[in-house]
Amino acid sequence: MAHRYTSEVIWSLDEGDFAGNTYSRGHLWRFDGGIEVPGSASPTIVPLPHSVEAAIDPEEAFVAALSSCHMLWFLDLARQAGHVVTRYEDEAEGEMERIGKGRLAITRVTLRPRIMFEGTPPDAAALDDLHHRAHDNCFIANSVTTEITVEARSS
Repeated sequence: MAHRYTSEVIWSLDEGDFAGNTYSRGHLWRFDGGIEVPGSASPTIVPLPHSVEAAIDPEEAFVAALSSCHMLWFLDLARQAGHVVTRYEDEAEGEMERIGKGRLAITRVTLRPRIMFEGTPPDAAALDDLHHRAHDNCFIANSVTTEITVEARSS
């Protein structure tokens, strides 16, 4: 049985000159739980004021999806191993590069999790194993060709 995931992306030309390429790239993401998130092109791709700096751009969302998926698997695997995680923070970063004539891709994402445990934390080898298994199980990581590395930080 396939799982299905849906979202709505809504944009309209409110002002600006579409033909002249001076229109806003601001739009709305709507999800099944009722959450609405402002979206936009990245200001590094479409200069302000035609992008919305305060909105989420697809590249940021991609990096966040990889980080979130890894974290969710890590938490479950740590729980199964008998560890109690009390906090998980990740300063994830994606790098976009040219991959061919006129083509760009996020080729590398680095996850930098800082994890706090109740009691004695797992040793370095066990922690590395948890991250490795979280990566192997992450649905999003399994769906992309982007290189993903984990640089765990001390808590």
